Amino acid sequence: MSDQLDLDRYYRRNVFGISAVEFLWGLGLPVVIESTFLQLFLKNMGASSLAIGLIPFFFFVGISVFALLSSYMTENMALKRYAVILLHIISGVMLVLIGLALLLFGQTDYFLVIFFCCYAIFSILIGMTLPVWWNYLLKILSEDRSVSGLAFMLIAQNIAKLTGSFYIVHFVDRYAFSVRHSAWIFVVIGIIFSFSAVFFLLTKEFPQDRAAASDNDPLFFQYVRESLEQVWRNKNFLTFLAGDVDLYVIITIISFYANYATTYRGIAPALAAGVFVGCIYIGAICANILLGPLGLFSLKGKYVFEKSASLYAILILIFFGTNWGFMLASFLLGIARGTRMLTYAPAVKKLSGLSDSTRYFAVAPIITLPLSAALPLLCGRFLDRFQELGGNSYRIVFIMAFVLVLVSLGFILKTDFSPVSHRPSKLAKD
Repeated sequence: MSDQLDLDRYYRRNVFGISAVEFLWGLGLPVVIESTFLQLFLKNMGASSLAIGLIPFFFFVGISVFALLSSYMTENMALKRYAVILLHIISGVMLVLIGLALLLFGQTDYFLVIFFCCYAIFSILIGMTLPVWWNYLLKILSEDRSVSGLAFMLIAQNIAKLTGSFYIVHFVDRYAFSVRHSAWIFVVIGIIFSFSAVFFLLTKEFPQDRAAASDNDPLFFQYVRESLEQVWRNKNFLTFLAGDVDLYVIITIISFYANYATTYRGIAPALAAGVFVGCIYIGAICANILLGPLGLFSLKGKYVFEKSASLYAILILIFFGTNWGFMLASFLLGIARGTRMLTYAPAVKKLSGLSDSTRYFAVAPIITLPLSAALPLLCGRFLDRFQELGGNSYRIVFIMAFVLVLVSLGFILKTDFSPVSHRPSKLAKD
């Protein structure tokens, strides 16, 4: 109880600190992650649909394979703030290097190879950052106020994303997809990302309980094996993971639907690159407000709400190809993404039953890696192979996505979200 009171005493300070970081990151995220700008930029540079599918592929591999490395390195750190700061700074520096590489090699035949190599390294760094960051956020927010705290943070992030998306509209209108100007965008975003880490210094962190720490820490591969075994024993958590795979479905759709809109539905590139993204972030802000400060729905109810929004968005993409149809679908995709961002970390911590859930955050994407890595590549390959089908090739991808989201909804309905202490458990003691 005293720990909860201590965290609540610093609630406003901690929420302000993490929100300031995420506001600055939000300004650049529309360009580098789940980005319609990036897919249109690469298409303009001659990339195939398969090549564009490498963007989510690298991202998912990065957050899957390398998350355990940072989890292992920070496992027994009583204070994790400086690890979070360092990882944020290095990730920003990598974007600066991507921008400089574009300035030097953007007009060469090796441009795409160089870009994808740099983006792969950036994805690795993000993968190392995410589990430590998620665990840190839950470490400085009490369980009772974690959802509301994360909601305020994500509202700040999405307001910044919305601001960034309007700038993208202006940029594409003025410069199209100029390599030189795009390169400078990466440089500026990288600098902003690195600087944002300063605001973590405002947060108050309490040392974690290290009673379980051993003087003989396991080697990395032993740590990986033990982590996988620990998570694999938690069957309820595995059911939850099966219900969470729609994340990869939605990100795959976001990675391709702007090209569908501009190529087959006559949508202007500036609209697809900026306004679609803006609608996504407006949807996310609405979800954050409704489910965070207003506290609508239980944790399971929030996930059902998310998947319902995803299903309606996909149906609109299948049957409607107008400006308003794409904007409404984008809004619903934003609701789905905003809801999932808000609920994922509290759900993982609750279902793990642990005070330090870093291992769960690190292992979860490894278990789902076969789908998360394969899905965007398979969709990209399918779109390249069946170009003669025109827009129908995209509709087939959307129908497949609808089925996968529907299946994931079934697994979420089977997941028990009650506290671990309130239900029978077959887990071995940690």
